[in-house]
Amino acid sequence: MKAKLFTLILSCFLITSVFSQNSINSYKYVIVPYKFDFLKTKNQYQLNDLTKFLFEKYGFEAIMEGSDYPADLMTNRCLALKSDVFKDSGMFKTKLKVELKDCNDKVVYTSKIGESRVKEFKTAYNLALRDAFKSIEALNYKYQPNEKITSIVTNTSASTKSGVSKEIQELKKEIADLKKVKELKPVTADKPKIGQPKKVKQEPKKVVNTKVEKASSVLYAQAIENGFQLVDSSPKVVYRIMHTNLKDVFLVESKSAVIYKKGNDWVIEYYSGNTLEQEPLNIKF
Repeated sequence: MKAKLFTLILSCFLITSVFSQNSINSYKYVIVPYKFDFLKTKNQYQLNDLTKFLFEKYGFEAIMEGSDYPADLMTNRCLALKSDVFKDSGMFKTKLKVELKDCNDKVVYTSKIGESRVKEFKTAYNLALRDAFKSIEALNYKYQPNEKITSIVTNTSASTKSGVSKEIQELKKEIADLKKVKELKPVTADKPKIGQPKKVKQEPKKVVNTKVEKASSVLYAQAIENGFQLVDSSPKVVYRIMHTNLKDVFLVESKSAVIYKKGNDWVIEYYSGNTLEQEPLNIKF
């Protein structure tokens, strides 16, 4: 009876292992965040760099969040898994585990818990993370394209591009109208007749209200599906922006606004009533 039970448990373990391996192999990239939630600062103890290094050591093509993504990943974000590292509670041990999610935030794989008894944080985190990666090493990852992932994303991308294309056309029209307004010249006064008071025509009201003060806080760009989210130092998401076919021009999600590069600066432009407002932004990509 015990032998049958042991065989059954072993079979389940092998099936789970093979399933996880096949699922992992379907993804071409792994994205590593610039900061883990259990740490206070970006890349503290160089743990994010170490995570990227370990993924690459075991055959993955790892990319740091917010860096320049390959062309195929820009059009198909589901080619990548999003990685994260979590800290488990332990009185005398440092415990870390690695988690991988797909583009729909579904957990695809969770590593075994890596442990270290070292008291010094930097060394303890380093050793615990390497220990957790032993189970990832055992997967023997090798990328194998999955047609299901490609076909699902292709249909989604087509739908998204169609919606974005309409907004781009509207954006182009707004930009064209803005250029016409800027090209308007003040109307000169008619030459008055002798003995009549001089009539002066008023100049057209300006429709562009540019706030020239510098942006007070830095916004950090984090890559998301079809664009970026701009977060402050809290970190709090201030804007979500989408790619367009125009260079350095983004549509602002849930807001009738556009963010674009003006010289060396970034500007957000939107209408407040009938007045076109411009505000400078300090964005770090």
